[in-house]
Amino acid sequence: MHKTGIALAALMMAPAAVAEEWVQWWDASVTGLYGENYEVDPQRQSTVTLEFAGGWKYGDWFVFQDFIWFGGGGDTNYGEISPRFSFSKISGRNVAVGPLTDLSLALTLEQGKDAGESLLYGLGSDWQIPGFRYFQANVYRRDALGGDFNFSDGWQLTGVYRIDWALGQSQVVLDGFFDWVFASDDGRYQENFHFNPQLKYDLGAIVLNKPDRLFVGIEYDYWSDKYGINGADQDTFSWLVKYHF
Repeated sequence: MHKTGIALAALMMAPAAVAEEWVQWWDASVTGLYGENYEVDPQRQSTVTLEFAGGWKYGDWFVFQDFIWFGGGGDTNYGEISPRFSFSKISGRNVAVGPLTDLSLALTLEQGKDAGESLLYGLGSDWQIPGFRYFQANVYRRDALGGDFNFSDGWQLTGVYRIDWALGQSQVVLDGFFDWVFASDDGRYQENFHFNPQLKYDLGAIVLNKPDRLFVGIEYDYWSDKYGINGADQDTFSWLVKYHF
């Protein structure tokens, strides 16, 4: 099994295996997506994404694994493991200043079937912004760990966010991430911007009487110079169904 898959399975069992004071909250989900008009990779893709996120005594974590099947045959996978270590939780000191609520040591390991591994490390931050359920921004140094075509050393800004709107007996959710590689050490790897929001309707609040459980909607995917390839600009969307356990 792929390394991220193993880590994901282990983390999904963790809340039942550790003391309650160590794991403060956790969420596991599975998403099915179908989309067309992708760049570089085959145009038609069906994807199953496993995600696991949580907060613990000294920080938080996010892990995901994509399993991707291409129209016409072939498959690949890609995943990330992203723990953060909170300064305020570890030190017991409140570092909040204005809208800034916390600072963290942020780490990410990227790896996949057809790509070399990369290690990202840097400074994470949490922000309290009106209208947002959460907003986080991490500034990373990127180090390529392997792969004949992995030239992605450089610097990256990553943001994650969520906004909710009430709609009748349910809600609409806009959440997602952006990755901006704003500096590259190698001319073979182009600076790039990946924007990946999901717009979802909380169907579970209506049909299951359980909010924040079952969602349907679309995922928009804009990626300028995808994979650092100059001129490989992706602009497409996928239909999605997402279930939180």
